Amino acid sequence: MNDTASQPVIAAIATAAGRGGVGVIRLSGKNLLPLAQRISGGKTPVPRTAVYTDFVDENGQPIDNGLLLYFAAPASFTGEDVIELQGHGGPVVMQMLLSRCLELGARPAEPGEFTKRAFLNNKLDLAQAESVADLIDASSRSAARMAVRSLKGAFSQHIHALVDDLITLRMLVEATLDFPEEDIDFLEAADARGKLAGLQGRLKTVLQSAEQGALLREGMSVVLAGAPNVGKSSLLNALAGDEVAIVTDIAGTTRDTVREQITLDGVPVHIIDTAGLRDTDDVVEQIGIERSRRAVREADVALILIDPSDGLNAKTQAVLADLPPTLKKIEIRNKIDLTGETAGVFSDGLTPQSGADCLIKLSAKTGSGLDLLKQALLKEVGWQGESEGLFLARSRHLAALKTAGAELELAALCGSRQIELLAEHLRLAQNACSEITGEFTADDLLGVIFSRFCIGK
Repeated sequence: MNDTASQPVIAAIATAAGRGGVGVIRLSGKNLLPLAQRISGGKTPVPRTAVYTDFVDENGQPIDNGLLLYFAAPASFTGEDVIELQGHGGPVVMQMLLSRCLELGARPAEPGEFTKRAFLNNKLDLAQAESVADLIDASSRSAARMAVRSLKGAFSQHIHALVDDLITLRMLVEATLDFPEEDIDFLEAADARGKLAGLQGRLKTVLQSAEQGALLREGMSVVLAGAPNVGKSSLLNALAGDEVAIVTDIAGTTRDTVREQITLDGVPVHIIDTAGLRDTDDVVEQIGIERSRRAVREADVALILIDPSDGLNAKTQAVLADLPPTLKKIEIRNKIDLTGETAGVFSDGLTPQSGADCLIKLSAKTGSGLDLLKQALLKEVGWQGESEGLFLARSRHLAALKTAGAELELAALCGSRQIELLAEHLRLAQNACSEITGEFTADDLLGVIFSRFCIGK
């Protein structure tokens, strides 16, 4: 897979933008020892040993001073020679050091190019490479732990095991194709049908774990929908634990979508307070309402707020008519502090037109019933709680696993006279699994994946 031997030296600022106590310049390429000597004023670094030195310009004048680390290939993150210059973290100093590296023959690194080279040099497979970005972007402790687990190869081990089993099964099928005149029934003798059924079960288990991991990575999107002035902003503030939305008695106060993120049992929850869906002549409010409708279409769960004093009025009916029929819905009766009702989750008493799975009575003002709502949200998206068997997964991983599962289902339907078709379905299932780790992938997919990384990683 290594195609980086002739690649140019790349350099980038690896620390975040802005000021800091320490800033890091990272370089990767072939034969970087001469470059290290020139930027350090003639010092020869020992691999994997920090050297305190000045970083000098073309005239030998110090630009900065700090630590130089040299990692000789192949014992480095990228598999190439790697240099890290750890200096002072001021933006001007970092840019001066980076410019000096470019003068010495490096070019600016593209987003994710260091990790991409690690993948191309077999230091990481594709799932592990993606987990680097997932670890950086983790929005909860649970997500960070799962990302580290994937980086260490937990997800990849499951995929490799599936691929190995598929290869074994394909060998049996190919043997049957290669020796059709033999009296031996290779598939029957090796219990190929039993192996296929076992493989389907293991793939289903991996997919279930991946779907749970995808929740940790992507989180869920929850929209608060209802007629104007029904208490959506109050509920958002109660869930967020802060005054993130303006609350008044004036209809139309929320003129745009207000977004807030909270974490429930490690799962990121993106809550969107929509502008009250209604007809209006206000141009600004019309824009907010259109954004609200778009947020509703893209949501995982909708909380339908119905004012107990008004019930299912015309405004609420208009809101419900805008909701996708397949969207999961929870009906919310707010303001129980005024009605005197008891907080709880109910399966009866639902407004028939709401299409909700359950009814929750609560008070955004006092907080009574909020914990019940949080538990219901996790239940709606199928969250089963964090466990050691979970690993972060992306949409493409889920799609690949589902494709492999569909191919195995088709393979199971093949009869004894459809050996060629069976072989093809097994091959396609293996290709789908191999796309996850990058053993079978297209260059354009790699471009899309690594372009989403930050520069310097």
